[in-house]
Amino acid sequence: MPGEDELIQLRREKLARLRARGVDPYPARVARTHATVDAAAALEGWEAGGGAGDPPSVAVAGRIVSRREMGKASFVDLRDGSGRIQCYLKRDVVGEEAYDDLADLDLGDFALVSGPLFRTRTQEITVEARSYQVIAKALRPPPEKWHGVEDVEIRYRQRYLDLMANAEVRDIFRTRAAVVAAMRRYLDAQGFIEVETPVLQPEAGGAAATPFVTHHRTLDEDFYLRISLELHLKRLVVGGYDRVYEIGRIFRNEGVSWKYNPEFTMLESYQAYADYNDVARMVEDMVSGIARGVLGEAAVRFGEQHIDLTPPWRRITMRDALIEHAGIDFQEYRTREKLLEEMQRRHLEVDPGWSWARLLDEAVSHYVEPKLVQPTFLLDYPKEISPLAKLKPGEPGIVERFEVFIAGFEIGNAYSELNDPVDQRERFETQARLAAAGLEEVETLDEDFLVALEHGMPPAGGLGIGIDRLVMILTGQTSIREVILFPQLRRRE
Repeated sequence: MPGEDELIQLRREKLARLRARGVDPYPARVARTHATVDAAAALEGWEAGGGAGDPPSVAVAGRIVSRREMGKASFVDLRDGSGRIQCYLKRDVVGEEAYDDLADLDLGDFALVSGPLFRTRTQEITVEARSYQVIAKALRPPPEKWHGVEDVEIRYRQRYLDLMANAEVRDIFRTRAAVVAAMRRYLDAQGFIEVETPVLQPEAGGAAATPFVTHHRTLDEDFYLRISLELHLKRLVVGGYDRVYEIGRIFRNEGVSWKYNPEFTMLESYQAYADYNDVARMVEDMVSGIARGVLGEAAVRFGEQHIDLTPPWRRITMRDALIEHAGIDFQEYRTREKLLEEMQRRHLEVDPGWSWARLLDEAVSHYVEPKLVQPTFLLDYPKEISPLAKLKPGEPGIVERFEVFIAGFEIGNAYSELNDPVDQRERFETQARLAAAGLEEVETLDEDFLVALEHGMPPAGGLGIGIDRLVMILTGQTSIREVILFPQLRRRE
């Protein structure tokens, strides 16, 4: 069997022969009249109307995915973005020269086929070709002759081959697009307006994460790729927009795993005169509605789990969840030393230099998160790990925050937003002291945001939802790389 280099050379020779015969294998325009699915619908409509007169004629275009020769006739299957259709080409109809040119067409090439529609004896809708045109000659063979691409390295690095060969992968990304469109429709209907905020920012604020750094040559300043949408969206609430949202790319210079990618897509929304309870109700209503609209039901299967997205979702405080699943009451371990000692006693792998907040977060990740399979709001976090959230009345040291978990991992985060500029400044300064002590992944003090807050921001509920993780849930994918078209990979040698 010839190797890839030999196959490429054979295709180049065919390309040269086509050109030598005056055929332009890459024409500037294509006179397509129907997508393949529309062509099929045209024949079905004609049949439903009684089949009076001539059957409809079409010009369909697509990639050649199958070809079968039968003496002086050939069957060619074309696939475009809507589906596949069979084409029937006869030597005495398309002409001797044109039919001979078929020898120089390969799987993977693109062609335009024109002619009336009919059904074969097996009832397959087919174009009876009156003419055809090569519209793009492929110089490399398709993956495994359309039997699918299974090599993960190839699938992620050359996603076009994955999409070309694997119909289920194409369906995942169609679903992703439908999810984002449904989310926009929902928020627009609730009176939110969509906005755009800067990707390049002088301060990497709004989250505790390690940023990517770049340099602006004209300004001669370093900028950060945003790690959050939050602080600019809150500026807009200060400015008078009561409901705003953005769906945008976020960049965090951190690890890569089944649920982490260095760049990902986030929805963030901010609603004036609301708190985290209002946001929770919106989340369960929005996500269940998206599932019904896109999938047809408010239920999904994730691995072996059947997940019911129908509201209301379970609500449990972080404190109660840790007591339930680990027997740890964090109120009894309010110093870093006591919590570290307890986690070491339990043989958890923790860094002795971690802060109290980081240790607590690790305890939740280890003991609680894997148990939250059905949709769950984990409520009321310690102030130390939520520097942008408002204090909960009557509960010292606790803020009004929730994270939402499905299938054992987080898909969203929300607060009753802190709008006290004095308290906010103090919390940022505490974070700055932690950073000066050598701790990474702490909130950055953003002076411009604090000035904005000092002009007055109404009470508000804020939300962040990871689009990629939500799509994982709705499509049953256990790796974030399956729902990102071009995931981040180490450069090939």
